[in-house]
Amino acid sequence: MAEDLYAILGVPRTASQEEIRKAYRELAKKYHPDFNPGNREAEEKFKKISQAYEILGDPDKRARYDRGEIDEAGQERPQPRYWREYAEAGGPHRYESAAGFEDLFDLDEILGGIFGGGERRGPRPRRGRDRHYRLEVDFLEAARGATKRVTTPEGRPLTVVIPAGIESGRVLRLRGEGEPGVHGGPPGDALIEVVVRPHPVFERRGDDVWVRLPITLDEAVLGAKVEVPTVEGRVRLTIPKGTSSGRRFRLRGKGLPNPLTGRRGDQYVEVQIVLPERIDPELEELARRWRERHAHDPRRELLREVA
Repeated sequence: MAEDLYAILGVPRTASQEEIRKAYRELAKKYHPDFNPGNREAEEKFKKISQAYEILGDPDKRARYDRGEIDEAGQERPQPRYWREYAEAGGPHRYESAAGFEDLFDLDEILGGIFGGGERRGPRPRRGRDRHYRLEVDFLEAARGATKRVTTPEGRPLTVVIPAGIESGRVLRLRGEGEPGVHGGPPGDALIEVVVRPHPVFERRGDDVWVRLPITLDEAVLGAKVEVPTVEGRVRLTIPKGTSSGRRFRLRGKGLPNPLTGRRGDQYVEVQIVLPERIDPELEELARRWRERHAHDPRRELLREVA
């Protein structure tokens, strides 16, 4: 007898979807083959956990499992069929409605028997269900493209090619990698939702990339050539003399490739002047003397607009 799916995940039948998801994640992390290399027992346990979550993690499949319509493997259970009560007003041997007749035969089978010389066709092939996966990738993997792997509930690895420039939330389709078809029907597909993790330096805006670049006070005043990170590596950027915080520079073609158009976005660099944590006496004296000799007020225009 197959093991109860709720027992596999260690949750009661009254568990919420969030409780089921939490239990699955904890167990999957514990028994995942990548964390238990060569451990066949853990591998089998992971297969059971994944197969249980494939059903209980889907509210529709869970409801059908609870009603006994599908088994622990997600296969259809044969349902009992009953004759409807005969209708008194319609004469003997008649049904109250056409719905009663559908309990016994598929409508196509009935018509086939009438018009096909009495020959009854077998069950119609049905396409298998799609399987849904969620795949997290790093920002740079999404930017540059990568090859990743997801594991099916049976423990079989699927290779997923991440196209360069893919956005978070996009769904990749692997045809024929879903659930097997029924009665000779084709298999479903594997649908992989790609989730891109945020990056501490790069920020995506469409196909463009934004970076905040710290520069020193002397670089801002005197100008400099500094290194800037991009998704493809470092490049050199010229900082002109007298550059203020907030000034933006554009690096053409250094953004993200668009998988649909093939065009590449740009990278925008916003500089921020960063003072040293400790101001030494020399810098302090220089600033004091500069203030005494120059009446520069960068807030003058701002305050005039709200006066």
